[in-house]
Amino acid sequence: MSAVEEVVTEAAAVEAVPKRAMTLGTGTSLLVLAALIIMPIFVKNFIIFQMTMLLIYGLAVLALNILTGGSGQFSLGQSAFYAVGAYTTAVLMEHFDVNYALTLPIAGVVCFGFGFLFGQPALRLSGVYLALATFALATAMPQLLKLNFLEHWTGGVQGLVVTKPDAPFGLKMSQDMWLYYFSLVVVIGIYILAVNLLRSRSGRAFMAIRDNEIAASAMGVDVALYKTLAFGVSAAITGIAGSLGAIAVQFVAPDSYTITLAVSLFLGMVVGGVGWLPGSIVGAAFIIFVPNIAEGISKGLSGAVFGVLLFLVIYLVPHGARQVAILGQQLAGKLRKN
Repeated sequence: MSAVEEVVTEAAAVEAVPKRAMTLGTGTSLLVLAALIIMPIFVKNFIIFQMTMLLIYGLAVLALNILTGGSGQFSLGQSAFYAVGAYTTAVLMEHFDVNYALTLPIAGVVCFGFGFLFGQPALRLSGVYLALATFALATAMPQLLKLNFLEHWTGGVQGLVVTKPDAPFGLKMSQDMWLYYFSLVVVIGIYILAVNLLRSRSGRAFMAIRDNEIAASAMGVDVALYKTLAFGVSAAITGIAGSLGAIAVQFVAPDSYTITLAVSLFLGMVVGGVGWLPGSIVGAAFIIFVPNIAEGISKGLSGAVFGVLLFLVIYLVPHGARQVAILGQQLAGKLRKN
């Protein structure tokens, strides 16, 4: 078979990618949703706050999953988009008295434009080179936020304090509980949109580019457009996560959005399973709770303990939570047959 025939054959296979996004089953999804809805009634506000951050980081990991798992582009710059979303909300709320709910779509639009524009020069890069370019973006962002001419808006090194909203309509619930339910609704809505995106024609184009750019181009996919579109969509969702994070933490400062955050989000995607959207929450749980567990084991060597735990997870389940889910489905199938 000639090289051209191989490309055409592979392109046909790519075009036939099934409309799926590796979602949970209906029954499992309903159980998880019920647990998330009921949980705040029985726990303290601090736990509710932690669960809110779990949802927010899960949303940011999901955004990275669309970019890397969907289109195959590696990014270590998600903390920059997270910061832009957070500061957009903080500035709109504190300087212009905009309602917190309205700041989310505005932050999404701003970050979409930011990500789409960044994706243009990044088209010439791929693999580790693209990762390094986004790494540079994440490294530069905290310094940019400290610039003197932006200090009036961003608060400079001191940052900005964000007012946490009260529950509307006179609902008798704490600020933390209301923000948790508000975040849950936003996350569920974006999750549904993300699943439908990956099942759509655009999603199939993303996955075709991920598998083989030459084959995708041969089948008529506009590689440049869809690669920048993937960057824009991922940045928009990350920006919305940053907006929710700013409201939940009630504070934004440049040093809160360093490269450490970008690496943590990338780590969460790997642990949750690259390309498996439900794993985003699992990955977020890992980067939120495992460092606390490591510190509980040894405060002086918490970093080393965290590294050992991470190594064990990667060694035992190299494909992350996605691999565990597949093994669970196979085991359940065998038990049904028996």
